Amino acid sequence: MSYPGLIAETVSFQGHNGDKGEAYYARPTGNAKVGGVVVIMHMPGWDEWIIETTRKIAHHGYAAISPHLYFREGSGSPDDLGARVRAAGGVPDDTVMGDVAAAMAYLRAQPNSNGKVGVIGFCSGGRHTYLAGCRLQGIDALVDCWGGNVVVDDPKALNAKRPVAPIDLTEKMTAPLLGLFGNDDENPTADQVNRTEAVLKKLGKNYEFHRYDGAGHAFFNHARASAYRAEQAADGWKKVFAFFKKHLG
Repeated sequence: MSYPGLIAETVSFQGHNGDKGEAYYARPTGNAKVGGVVVIMHMPGWDEWIIETTRKIAHHGYAAISPHLYFREGSGSPDDLGARVRAAGGVPDDTVMGDVAAAMAYLRAQPNSNGKVGVIGFCSGGRHTYLAGCRLQGIDALVDCWGGNVVVDDPKALNAKRPVAPIDLTEKMTAPLLGLFGNDDENPTADQVNRTEAVLKKLGKNYEFHRYDGAGHAFFNHARASAYRAEQAADGWKKVFAFFKKHLG
């Protein structure tokens, strides 16, 4: 289902520790009560593709919000901000979880909310989605798009900002999870996806994984010509919206 009109704008929200930041908020026009979706940006940042993706989800009938996870670094282009954040070791997991929880609260506080909220993330945002499913309460649906570092093979990769591998928290996951992965991806590798699925299955979690031949990392992202795979992306989006319809209304 799609809507003929939508409203999209940059809004302020109270993030982790009450920090005031920016988020991009898009919702369908009309008076219907709709489900909400938090869009967690990828490592490159709060860029044009993430903004377009937020509008795409709104076009399909959901109120979508994408918090700017790098707002504490000040102003600048997504590339510059992303480079500074990566050089500093990324945003601490606690901070991201606080910002995602705040974005969820923002959606539920809106008059168009039906009370249900999902989370979708891409790349590092896929990892954050998995982590949110284990750490935050009140999520109704999780969509992990090629989230790397859910499985951590090198203990040295864990630090004060990322102290725990998300896979080790899987027992706490309560929301249904959809995972979409390219079989040619190097992070996560096919083996890491297999190991994640094995843990989910062992713990009896509600999940479904779909893997795509001929696709690597970021295969949804049409802004990256070398990565984009039109056929696989089209099928992946169909699965995303079918999953949201089932769990968010």
